[in-house]
Amino acid sequence: MVVRGGRNLGYADFGSETGRTVVWYHGTPGGRRQVPEDARVLAAKNDLRVIGIDRPGIGLSTGHLYRNILDFTTDVEILLNELKVDRFAIVGLSGGGPYALATAYAMPDRVTVAGILGGVAPHVGEESIEGGLVGYLSRLRSSLPFISLPLARVLQVAIFGLGPFGPQALDLFARYSPEGDRIVFAREEIKSMFIDDIIGNSRHGISAPLRDLALFLRPWGFSVADISVPVRWWHGDADHFVPLEHAEHLVPLIPHAQLYIRPGESHLGAFGAAEEVLHVLLEHWT
Repeated sequence: MVVRGGRNLGYADFGSETGRTVVWYHGTPGGRRQVPEDARVLAAKNDLRVIGIDRPGIGLSTGHLYRNILDFTTDVEILLNELKVDRFAIVGLSGGGPYALATAYAMPDRVTVAGILGGVAPHVGEESIEGGLVGYLSRLRSSLPFISLPLARVLQVAIFGLGPFGPQALDLFARYSPEGDRIVFAREEIKSMFIDDIIGNSRHGISAPLRDLALFLRPWGFSVADISVPVRWWHGDADHFVPLEHAEHLVPLIPHAQLYIRPGESHLGAFGAAEEVLHVLLEHWT
């Protein structure tokens, strides 16, 4: 889809084109196909439409650095208008969490409910909290404009180099993860989805994670305290990328938010929660 400035915004459609719509924001890294198989099957069986969107610099989306996270929602609105989507629920996984919150803030008359899976919290401003992977990487803030392009090229080469060994690499990662994550990544359809999305969407570049990081370390352009739509937040209590403390800090600041803690899971365990998440969101919508 063509958005502002003649840029492209890539998207993927799953399920029914006539059913209720769920917009699914991928993690960091990730792309439009980072939608778990459980969500795809549920959509096909229940007249749902799930739309995944490539953020700029990944998959089919033109590279672009927004002013802040809120600025992204204007392009999303253009895409949804063209697809004739009026009301929708929204899900944000990990690095997609801030974008989902921004969308809930920007389109309260269209977003029915927002689901956040291990979402990143602000690292600047009054609502910020320290720590986690983003906090650790914040020391790169001043050098990001100079190192982003070479880092993106290195990341792209590394991902393609891992291509033939993707399943083995995920098995190795899972071996050192909490039990909840090991159970999730023992499922072949989860591994296949993850590998297909990361490798398939990296052919034209993979600068999106670095742009995400740059925006995480800026003011987001809105306050979560001003979000008026309901928010449901799932978070693993063993998350070593975005600590549970971040969710426990941020969720009480959102007026209509509820936190679901997933025992024994780290950051990627949320891939196994897709069916539960969609059921909760759709029950609220009904």
